[in-house]
Amino acid sequence: MGLVLTGNHVRLESLERHHLDGLAAAAAVDPSLYRWTPLPQGREGMSAYVDTAIAWREAGTAEPFAIIRLSDGVVLGSTRFWNLERWAWPEGYPRHGRTAPDVGEIGHTWLTASAIRTPVNTEAKLLMLTYAFEGWEVLRICLHTDSRNSRSRAAIERLGAKFEGILRAHRLAADFEIRDSARYSIIAAEWPEIRLRLHEFVARGRHAG
Repeated sequence: MGLVLTGNHVRLESLERHHLDGLAAAAAVDPSLYRWTPLPQGREGMSAYVDTAIAWREAGTAEPFAIIRLSDGVVLGSTRFWNLERWAWPEGYPRHGRTAPDVGEIGHTWLTASAIRTPVNTEAKLLMLTYAFEGWEVLRICLHTDSRNSRSRAAIERLGAKFEGILRAHRLAADFEIRDSARYSIIAAEWPEIRLRLHEFVARGRHAG
């Protein structure tokens, strides 16, 4: 079994092909939710989505997850670390010889309708950020979202991530427009305060998104 991160509400499992049917079912509940997220519909499209995510993991640039509800094992969606970078630290530097990423991004996050505006996304982010900063000991995690996606931007800001600016003509959007991205980041020095914030959200059953 690959990487598994377990909380009180959800478990994040390394994405595999056996999650395919659950992901397809989760995405099919309300396709209108994914206006800003390029998410395929149907088993064939989801199969290609999963295969791409696994290929990125095998290349060492991503770590994708299926989000599983603990109470009944239902697949609620997916998220991933990606754009993982390992810096070329010279010999003699404390971080020389590391195999873990130095920086990365959290993205490709989507949830089925029943999981939106619940603690699921907050706990998933808590699990991932804890692993990134305390397991990998990364220096920075970035989050990007379509600049038009006010709900996603508000959710990222409630996490405590710092707004860095707008990246113009950054990516192809889900609606095939040329997308401007709002860029946010969390650095290692900020993590202890954000960790407390997210633990409080989860303990109170609140959501950050």
